[in-house]
Amino acid sequence: MAFKSNLQQQTSINIPTSRRRFLQFGIGLTASLATPSLFANTLKQPERKLALLNLHTGESVDATYWAEGEYQANELAAINSVLRDHRTGDVEAIDQNLIELLNLLHSKVDSNQAFHVISGYRSPKSNAVLRQNSNGVAKKSFHMKGMAIDVRLPKCQLATLHKAAVSMQAGGIGKYSNSDFLHIDTGHVRQWGS
Repeated sequence: MAFKSNLQQQTSINIPTSRRRFLQFGIGLTASLATPSLFANTLKQPERKLALLNLHTGESVDATYWAEGEYQANELAAINSVLRDHRTGDVEAIDQNLIELLNLLHSKVDSNQAFHVISGYRSPKSNAVLRQNSNGVAKKSFHMKGMAIDVRLPKCQLATLHKAAVSMQAGGIGKYSNSDFLHIDTGHVRQWGS
């Protein structure tokens, strides 16, 4: 794992690793994917990786979050730290299904670039402040549960990233063309945006 941090403090996080939850997600995702061979190939990977760059903090992580047949707690903690609420510093466990979706999306568009993160976890306090300033922020946002992320991918057109994400039929996908980012969450399958 390569982890670069502007913060000097370490955060200790208890990461729930639920094999049953992962298997349920895998079964559901496999049934809903337009390209089931993509998910099957991902499951066969001896290692799964995710690279992220938080645009607000400048922190990045290149984590091998799955290795030797299981999730790697230290790697997940590093992902959680980079995706923390940059306004409050609050850290929340990011839904492992969201991490898997990002891995699948990365494979689907065949990119070697890190996802640029606009928003990961969002505390209820931050969400309330954002709602006061924008009608586009949900009161019960999946960001507050660690189940949503707003990203862009360098060298990949937003339309291409959007099309690939929608084809997976595995959660909520919002396309924000004016701000050049894609919202991805692990809620029910739906899409919106322009």
